[in-house]
Amino acid sequence: MKEIKRSGAAIFSSKDGGENLVIAYPYKIDYIHSYAEDSEFFLGLAKGKLLGSACKKCNLKYGTPRGHCMRCGEETRWMELPLEGRVHSWTTCYFGSEEFLKETPFNLVLVEFQGVNTPFLSRLANAKTQDIYIGMKVKAQFRKNPKYSVSDVYFVPAPEPGRLAHEQRRR
Repeated sequence: MKEIKRSGAAIFSSKDGGENLVIAYPYKIDYIHSYAEDSEFFLGLAKGKLLGSACKKCNLKYGTPRGHCMRCGEETRWMELPLEGRVHSWTTCYFGSEEFLKETPFNLVLVEFQGVNTPFLSRLANAKTQDIYIGMKVKAQFRKNPKYSVSDVYFVPAPEPGRLAHEQRRR
């Protein structure tokens, strides 16, 4: 490879003895995205509220908001979710998108809330993988400077009276 004095340009020798010029151009684009009917959810996160939805007809309650009920098709209304729940299921991610790449490996949990029919997917911070268990009590935490993104909320282990006894049983 022979560098050319211009920024970002180089000449590579091909197998047949020819030369290939390669030039790197910086490229930037501003992506404008509307959350439309989901805006209330992201605005809620910025205010330290976790919002789900409930069907106006059959009252099925969703941890992850939906515009229409999956059971009967009726429109839903916004409802505030509890800030504490329990781990329904979990996984450890060893690769992530650009947003989470610096945090890998990280844990994702499905959080179930009392009185809500479906779980909510989020990150679990401040917990070692070997200490996570189904039924573990967790509480929501919110980013101090919101990005209006799903990463504005995450969960941490919540203190529970029987937790020490559970950890001792596991050993």
